[in-house]
Amino acid sequence: MPVPGLAPYDPNNIFARILRAEIPCRKVFENQHALAFHDINPQAPTHILVIPKNPYVSIADFTALASDAEIAGLLRALTHIARLLNLDTTGYRILANMGHHAGQEVPHLHFHLFAGHNLGPMLANAG
Repeated sequence: MPVPGLAPYDPNNIFARILRAEIPCRKVFENQHALAFHDINPQAPTHILVIPKNPYVSIADFTALASDAEIAGLLRALTHIARLLNLDTTGYRILANMGHHAGQEVPHLHFHLFAGHNLGPMLANAG
């Protein structure tokens, strides 16, 4: 059952197709609840996408409907990947967009993990 106010999950979105192995990806990590892979259009020297394996549209959908094990598995995957790639010593940014105004392009919850150089301020022109 979707969260009120959110668009229904589209089972043909690109991340759903990656999860079904219809589209290849450069996998970085996988556990029972999450898949991590390189972004095909990187915005930083390191740009990894981390997605839940189940069909959630957004963080609101995920936190309302996912099991505690799914939530822990996804969050632990994020920090595990940072350690795996030795990013925890120099720093990294995790970003998740929710909805059109935030710039969410794929209607499947996903986290961007950016690293590899000074990422600058969170929002260049906030205001």
